[in-house]
Amino acid sequence: MLLSRKIAPSEGSLSTAAPTTRHNYFRARSGVALTPKYVAIGRHPPDERSRGVLKSSREARNASARLLVELCQDSCERNAVAILFVETTLNILVTGGAGYIGSHVCKCLSARGYLPIAYDNLSRGQRAAVKWGPLEVGDINDRDRLRAVLEHHQPTAVMHFAALAYVGESVEKPLLYYKNNVAGSIALLETLNEFGPLPFIFSSSCVTYGIPDTIPISEDHPQHPINPYGHSKLFVERMLADAGAAYGLPWIALRYFNAAGADPDGDIGEDHNPETHLIPLVLRAARDKTPVEIYGIDYPTPDGTCVRDYVHVIDLADAHVRALEYLLAKRESCALNLANARGYSVKEVIAAAERVCKCSISISATPRRLGDPPILIGSAKRAQELLGWRAERSHLAVQIGDAWEWVRRSAIATNVASQGRDRIKNFQHR
Repeated sequence: MLLSRKIAPSEGSLSTAAPTTRHNYFRARSGVALTPKYVAIGRHPPDERSRGVLKSSREARNASARLLVELCQDSCERNAVAILFVETTLNILVTGGAGYIGSHVCKCLSARGYLPIAYDNLSRGQRAAVKWGPLEVGDINDRDRLRAVLEHHQPTAVMHFAALAYVGESVEKPLLYYKNNVAGSIALLETLNEFGPLPFIFSSSCVTYGIPDTIPISEDHPQHPINPYGHSKLFVERMLADAGAAYGLPWIALRYFNAAGADPDGDIGEDHNPETHLIPLVLRAARDKTPVEIYGIDYPTPDGTCVRDYVHVIDLADAHVRALEYLLAKRESCALNLANARGYSVKEVIAAAERVCKCSISISATPRRLGDPPILIGSAKRAQELLGWRAERSHLAVQIGDAWEWVRRSAIATNVASQGRDRIKNFQHR
């Protein structure tokens, strides 16, 4: 952000602009050291240098912040021009920031120069996954805690991942899902509304579409979810649209297809308990030399197993940062699919895992699960058009390779920790 104000010709070469928010940090492009509370702006005539600076500012996209440029002109003397580029680290509140997708998004935010503030009750998330910014432990239903965190960190935008996400569990415990996913989102939105209309990026899901009528699924496809989890996501999408109309809330709902893969650097990965996603289950079967269950082998697909659209979690993280910058640029609220636009069957996933892991994986066929559609493949054309986003890392072999490396590293770390505990026990018994 660049802060500036009109200056009179009689003022000196430097003056101070209005104070910034207390958690934004600024420094001049010119190398002038500035305090966090104030931004200095310079004065020079509107020559070729100023026009060049202004032109370059429109193209400038420093990873550490959005750079906004203002040309300050005095109405009496147009030669009085103040221009200065300033970098600022923007705080982004990430609810569910200790979870699988949320933690990967936090790493991506940090790499792009933002400061992610992870807000998580750690009921499903992992404290160890929060590495790129502070962790604030709290529940989204706790309005007082939310308010305190918002007052302290003064975020520029919010990314909302905090949700329960097991389809089967939602059928067994629907009220739990409505309390956490729907009531929790209401508490979050109402509390945020006290601080103004902050840009809001929502982690939605393709489950809002239900059983598809057409493939690939576009954003215009009717939304008819078939389980409480899907209903909870659709309810929040509708709340966002209504809040946008009533309060001016800028929002984007990102409807994921099947998130997969892990951080290529091995810092974080998929660590659900219990695990229900196919790729980590297949890789654990490869590691432990146990069979993997296949739910249904008689679907109307080429090999009889379900076909799904897998998207690398790194690509999802990239889309969230692009969505953030889209909203910060004051563009229209919308819902977007995040899809690979390419489907893989269960048997194709297992075959690819065998090639990556260099071992055979046995299967155990079981009956179909109620409500599983034969094919789910999404269209990501709208995300490509609006965000410039593409699933760059979502080739199946890449997703499985990154996930396999995480599974291997996790197993090694678990073994080392177990050996350490055994040594301590043996030492204590001496």
